[in-house]
Amino acid sequence: MGNKVSGNHAAIGIFDSGIGGLSVALAIRQRLPNERIIYVADTGHAPYGEKTDDYIYQRMHSISQHLVNCGVKAIVVACNTATTAAIAKLRAQYALPVIGVEPGVKPAVLSSKTGVVGVLATPRTLLTPSFATLAQRFATQATVLLQPCPELVPLIEALDFSGDKMRVLLKSYIQPLLDKGADTLVLGCTHYNFVANTIAEIAGPDVSIIRTEMAVAKELQRRLTEADLINTDLINKRTAKATETFYTSGNIDIFNTQLQSLWGSADTVHRLQHKVPD
Repeated sequence: MGNKVSGNHAAIGIFDSGIGGLSVALAIRQRLPNERIIYVADTGHAPYGEKTDDYIYQRMHSISQHLVNCGVKAIVVACNTATTAAIAKLRAQYALPVIGVEPGVKPAVLSSKTGVVGVLATPRTLLTPSFATLAQRFATQATVLLQPCPELVPLIEALDFSGDKMRVLLKSYIQPLLDKGADTLVLGCTHYNFVANTIAEIAGPDVSIIRTEMAVAKELQRRLTEADLINTDLINKRTAKATETFYTSGNIDIFNTQLQSLWGSADTVHRLQHKVPD
């Protein structure tokens, strides 16, 4: 499980509380088609948005240690809540590159014509000091409206991307932002990438939707290139094809169904065994 190799042959480790990080993994696969991937969905402890920062960090540390034990060369925290809650502590713990994902407030502010930006995110993300610092950084350039979306992640985990319940819920979150003049919406949770098209339909053609998964993939590529960790053997086709290995701390059958819908197929899926932190 998770073949341990070193250097540029090693895999990239990616994790999220559930399937949202698969949107980031897909962008990484598109940007870096020759790299091996190990993905962990911590669905047995989801949603992170309802947990304390300490609980989230304990999960991040436990999963990262598992990935390090698998020999990964970089870790991508493909979860906004986890990134804003404790990525600094994780980076202090590990020497390898640790890449996070934060809401794209900066590109939203730069692209907004009305100077009003709406951020859709989990309540926990919006309450973290790191997000407050991020929003404050652009407070003089635009009005940044915060919209907690506590009910979206469970629906997305159930693969409901455009049903009636999803549309009603999204409209209840989006319309107040539009009424206040927002012309740009930031998707502040990686899960929301899977409902980006539905959000765009509800918001209308004059509203821009800011996603960050490709920016994360580009940053990962930059960091790996800088550290001379790109897998050139696979690029030169001297070894087997890039592989993906998946782990979940939740129900494997449910995760397999999610993977079939969002990824297409999976080489290997394993059960991740970890205790709930005290």
